[in-house]
Amino acid sequence: MCASHVTRRNDPENLITKAEHETRVNLAALYRLIAHYEMDDKTSTHISVRVPGTEDQFLLNPQGRLFHQMRASDLIKINLDGEIQSDTNATVIEAGYVIHSAVLGARPDVNCVIHTHTTAGMAVSAMKCGLLPVNQKSMKFVADMAYHDYEGYATELEERERLVADLGTCNWLILRNHGLLVAGPAMWTCFSWMYSLETACRVQVAAMQSGAELNLPSKDVIDHAAGQANRPRDYSTPPAEWYAHLEMLDAQDPSFRN
Repeated sequence: MCASHVTRRNDPENLITKAEHETRVNLAALYRLIAHYEMDDKTSTHISVRVPGTEDQFLLNPQGRLFHQMRASDLIKINLDGEIQSDTNATVIEAGYVIHSAVLGARPDVNCVIHTHTTAGMAVSAMKCGLLPVNQKSMKFVADMAYHDYEGYATELEERERLVADLGTCNWLILRNHGLLVAGPAMWTCFSWMYSLETACRVQVAAMQSGAELNLPSKDVIDHAAGQANRPRDYSTPPAEWYAHLEMLDAQDPSFRN
């Protein structure tokens, strides 16, 4: 195991603003939604969000906390240099820091990153064909899907340059033999994208398992559907669906707000 790239500053004067508190609540909710829709991998994956009003700080899950247990106060504030800003004894997963600092550091347009290790996502990541346009969900992604070849566990800082080069200006990435990643302007946007990408992978695996010949639309149809799915939107305001999910979580267990 390589030496840790994460250091601890534990600055008790680094106070939480109202905007950061709201962001923490939404991020804790996002962790629980990923668990609710069975896209978590115990404690092995991660979701990050940029701290409001900063360029170099983001929130990440603490090591050892299950997604369905996540609370706003659990989330760790860390900067791009790997310095923990929160007054906490907890730490973060090394690969989480490497992957998320890479994307957030290279893409000022990105405020949230979700990385998953689902069965379907890992299965598609292991297929030479990658994601196929076999269903409507996949049309959004296939025309602009980025791929990053597997280099081992993502704990080496040197991999960050190659990862962000492969991602480029795209918002979704398949990490070969590893899993899925989406990056976008807001948490609710990334959740919607990851849910759709995960569904696309599940459908592809199911269709290929059937053994039936796959019907793949023409490139013109694929490009047209992608244009429809990716038309410009206002991502600054949560959609009604996000509030419906918060209501669901509140009814199940409102402790994510703590």
